[in-house]
Amino acid sequence: MANRTKVLVTGGAGFIGSHLTDILLPDYHVVVVDNLTTGKQENLAHHTSNMGFEFHKADVLDVGTMQRLLVGVSTVYHLACLGVRHSIHSPARNHEVNATGTLTLLEASRRVGIKRFVYVSSSEVYGTARWIPMNEEHPTYPATIYGSSKLAGECYTRAFHRTYGFPTVVVRPFNAYGPRCHHEGDSGEVIAKFLLRSLAGLPMIIFGDGSQTRDFTFVTDTAKAIRAAGESDQTVGETINVGSGMEIRIDDLAEEIAKVVGIPKVVEHIEGRPGDVLRLYSDSTRAREALGFHPTVTLKDGLARLCAWYRQQSQSPEQMLQAEVVRSWEPSASRSTKSYL
Repeated sequence: MANRTKVLVTGGAGFIGSHLTDILLPDYHVVVVDNLTTGKQENLAHHTSNMGFEFHKADVLDVGTMQRLLVGVSTVYHLACLGVRHSIHSPARNHEVNATGTLTLLEASRRVGIKRFVYVSSSEVYGTARWIPMNEEHPTYPATIYGSSKLAGECYTRAFHRTYGFPTVVVRPFNAYGPRCHHEGDSGEVIAKFLLRSLAGLPMIIFGDGSQTRDFTFVTDTAKAIRAAGESDQTVGETINVGSGMEIRIDDLAEEIAKVVGIPKVVEHIEGRPGDVLRLYSDSTRAREALGFHPTVTLKDGLARLCAWYRQQSQSPEQMLQAEVVRSWEPSASRSTKSYL
């Protein structure tokens, strides 16, 4: 175990970050940094006895702590961020963590000689699709401060490669879903909310008319692609989409979830969300060619897996939904004033 290459995952107790940790641990010594505002220590509980696993409750903006934890690390996977709805009620803090936090981590990583820096961005940097499918050359016109701050992080990451020759790669996941996904507060996502509401016998709430589309990728497929981006020499200096290559309307998604749960589709339409992107649909050709990325879990199978996972939890859907906030962009939706990692 002592001879294993050491990697560091920021936001590693979060949704995607914890799955990335799962995938890395068989082959690497993994150092997880998370301040547990939206991340959950229980997401990593199955690793606590693993001698190749370290957990540090820390903030990426704490430069001194990050500098210390980076010593001896080969690859950084940077996932720590504040979310899209959080950015609507707290734009300055969102920018501070997502943009400034990325810049300071890049500086610290270059200073200690990190061999690869993987910045995990978001499809939100694109805004609404101007053409489909959306390749990496698609214009970036983010609709929210979150998308803008993630784009700023991308620009800093690419600039460190171009200016200093620092080996970086930018990964743009489209909408990931699966076990451990968020339903609570201003982190709540549509699939988690739809499934829990259906299991609890409540209507699925659709913002607007439901014509918005998303490209949903099962979280283990997303995590495998992120790991591969840190291992492939072809990716250095590149920006890479990671999506399923399929789009689905939100109202059609509600239909699919009703089928998985085994109930009639019941929805309630309310006003649209501020800054909502209308269409996302990934062209992941570059990921396929550079990373060997091929999604293995269909939406139907992924929804069934997530539904089964919810049914196995100790809390009931009704209990979980106590943490749901419908209008998650409002200030009251924030679970904490601390940064979200």
